[in-house]
Amino acid sequence: MQTGYTAMDMWNMNILRLDEKVLDRLSLLLDNATCGWKQLACAASQDPKLCCSESELANCSLRVLSPAGSPGRALLNLLADRACCLMSLVTCLRRINHQEAVTLITTSLMETILITVEPQSQQVAAGATVVLTCRASGPPGLSYQWFKSREEISIGSGTTPDLVLGPVTQSDEGHYICRVNHGDNCVFSQWAHVRLLQSADPDTGMFSSLFPGSASGLCFLHQPCSTSVSEGDSLTLECRAVANPPPQYEWYHGAVPLPQSKTPSLIIPCVTTAHRGQYRCKVFNLYHEAWSDRATVSVGPSSVTDASWVEIDRGPATDKVALLMGNMSYVHHPQLCAPISDVHELANLLRQMDFKVVSLLDLDLMEMHAAVSEFLLLLDEGVYGLLYFAGHGYENFGNSFMVPIDAPTRYTSEHCMCVQNILTQMQEKKTGLNVFLLDMCRKRNPNDSVLVQPGLLKVTSNIVFGYATCADAEAYEVKREDVSNGIFISFLKHRVCEDEKVTFVLDKVAEDMGHCRLTRGRQALELRSNLSERRSLTDQIKTQECCAAYSARNVQWAVAHDLPESRFVEFDCGVKVQLGFAAEFSNVMVIYTRILDQPGEIVSCSAQLTDFPEDVGVNLKKTNQETLIEAGSLCLIKENLPSHDTPVLYTRVQQLQRLERALTFTVCLHYTYSNMDEEVQERKSVSVGKPLVSKLNLHEVWPACASSGPSDFTQDSISALETLMGGSTG
Repeated sequence: MQTGYTAMDMWNMNILRLDEKVLDRLSLLLDNATCGWKQLACAASQDPKLCCSESELANCSLRVLSPAGSPGRALLNLLADRACCLMSLVTCLRRINHQEAVTLITTSLMETILITVEPQSQQVAAGATVVLTCRASGPPGLSYQWFKSREEISIGSGTTPDLVLGPVTQSDEGHYICRVNHGDNCVFSQWAHVRLLQSADPDTGMFSSLFPGSASGLCFLHQPCSTSVSEGDSLTLECRAVANPPPQYEWYHGAVPLPQSKTPSLIIPCVTTAHRGQYRCKVFNLYHEAWSDRATVSVGPSSVTDASWVEIDRGPATDKVALLMGNMSYVHHPQLCAPISDVHELANLLRQMDFKVVSLLDLDLMEMHAAVSEFLLLLDEGVYGLLYFAGHGYENFGNSFMVPIDAPTRYTSEHCMCVQNILTQMQEKKTGLNVFLLDMCRKRNPNDSVLVQPGLLKVTSNIVFGYATCADAEAYEVKREDVSNGIFISFLKHRVCEDEKVTFVLDKVAEDMGHCRLTRGRQALELRSNLSERRSLTDQIKTQECCAAYSARNVQWAVAHDLPESRFVEFDCGVKVQLGFAAEFSNVMVIYTRILDQPGEIVSCSAQLTDFPEDVGVNLKKTNQETLIEAGSLCLIKENLPSHDTPVLYTRVQQLQRLERALTFTVCLHYTYSNMDEEVQERKSVSVGKPLVSKLNLHEVWPACASSGPSDFTQDSISALETLMGGSTG
């Protein structure tokens, strides 16, 4: 059965596959000077294959001289010639904050109809039954209409995905096509030719058939064969059949179905002893089902036991990228205290080892998906990728799930993120090292019995899982007067920068936790790894062979960490106020204000910030505070900010990932003249653009995110333990 595009493939289509009306509208949106085709060309140039020359961009500009010319359309044509896909285009449009264009493309794809299964030409004998199948993906309520040549088939199954013809006569011979439509939007399948087989013997009038005994039955062409292999070898079993309609395949290992194996060939890249046993294949179509012969697979010792070993150098780290997520402010679940300090401390340590760190606090499900998608964009061949999560979590059937802050009381798989699905997507990037540090509970979720099937993992030797606690156990945090730490980070921060293989480092952390009276018998680190090489988080980055990709990642990472420049606000009374900005996390910023100049006749003066947009988080009770602690900034150190001789007021702005427009607020100046008792106020509005991670528009729906998996449970608290340790994190 021939298949066409899947829904995921839509984002990999060339941009010119968009509907012509959508392309015209998109071109019109790009034909502007402030946020248009020139900015898009600059963003696209970060990818060397999409970079346009100066002469090509000059030719785009000249299109305005033509009455119907469009520089935006000319640039889209250039990008299409360079095999730019819709995913790449949307990524570039996000970089320039062109929300309207992103929405246009996303909406268009949601309405796009794509043929996923094409009807196939068939030869049949008279009297047999023929089934032509057409399947499509698209918006709900798709309608199917079959045609023979130009004539509409209005009877029988002519308006269903499966057109059934039978018993076939001479009049059924011809060309068939299916139209799939949704409203005025429609697409056509390929043509399928139905031909009647000619009689093999004119005297008998008997027609030949491809299928002995029945023109529509199943006939095996190739059966799977028993074989012996060694550990580490690859295994391929084949089963092929012909049928009408075309057959589908499903492989079984013993009585267990192999859900990822639905093709005529069963391929196991690296055999282990777990793969020994009997295999067979179920072949079926709309009318028939048949089982292949059983094939016995024997697995012996590794064939490389006595071979001459050759050390393979997989190459150095081409870059190091880390995504750190800490969820504390849960809507329907217990609040946590430790993630803020855990994420901050680990981020500082990773930066010392040259990691590009994205640190985010309090994300809902959509924002977690978008953050992971941005994280994946920074990965490439040879890059070390590290993901750390602190918050509520659980483990079902061997899969780990991170709980977002908006998870409902009885959450299910669709409300959480499956870590193993993220690993699958990281492997697609051919990363040099995949490290997961999960600082969360691993108890089972009694509200969810769904068995999630993550994507098929590749056989690599570069995966490390460091769990803060063992299976079916809780992870705890220690509460102090000033800040809290999770048990895991309390020990990890003393070891993580050691120049040792990462698994050795985690082993030492596990030993340290085991020797501690506070954690013994309550929380024990668990390490799972298949790391075969000496890979360390301190490994040097070698960029000689990937300078362009390394530079592109630098730019992409810098976009999410761009702070507004310090600026001065001058008031009519002569007072000058300085505004400064500091990043506490990638989505948390501190604004500090101070009076720079003050006329002599003004005896008292203060500048306070107010009128922040509703989509960011600002605690009004903690704005314009004299110390960082009073402003709610527990992690930012005053010594890291510029020193000032005059008093400074601090305001902390959170949840910048939800900022949809430029951050605008008001500077309210309160002052008193020496000869007046009344206080005077002046107000000035200030816009500082989209700082830090807000440029990535994580609040938008992403086309492709890491898949979710099972979800929530209500934890049983142990009051004595919570008194001792401050409560659990999962």
